[in-house]
Amino acid sequence: MASTTTTPPEADPITGLTALDACCQPIRSGVADASAQALAEMFKALADPARVKIMSMLLNADEVCACDISQGIGKSAATASHHLKILKESGLAISERRGTWVYYRAVPQRVAAIRDALALGGSGHRLQHRRTTGRAGT
Repeated sequence: MASTTTTPPEADPITGLTALDACCQPIRSGVADASAQALAEMFKALADPARVKIMSMLLNADEVCACDISQGIGKSAATASHHLKILKESGLAISERRGTWVYYRAVPQRVAAIRDALALGGSGHRLQHRRTTGRAGT
C-alpha cells in the first residue's frame, strides 16, 4: 500500500496564519494615529452627559449665551463654565465675548471630522443599532 503525504498549507505572509486558521482578511484601521489621538480627545470631551447636552444646544442654534446654557443643562453657572471650557479646549466649541456676556458656537467642521473618521469606507454606510426585544429566544 502506497503512503500518501500531504503538505501543510502555506502561511499567509501578512497574518502568519495558515489558510485553515485564518477566518477573514486582515483589517487595517481607517484612522491614522494622529487622527485617532485627536478623535479620542473629542470623544473624551463628549464623555459627559452635560457636555453632550451643551453640544446639542450649540448644534441646534447659531449661538447660545452662557447664561442660557447653565439653565438648559440644569447645572450651576460655574459647572456649565467648566464644561464649556472642556468643549473649547477640544475644539468642539468657540466663544465670543460681547460686553459682559459670552456667546458660544459649535464648530461644525470638528463634528463633521468625527462623523467622517468613523464612516465605513467613506461609502455612506453607517453602523445601525440592533434592537433587542428582551424576549427569550429572539
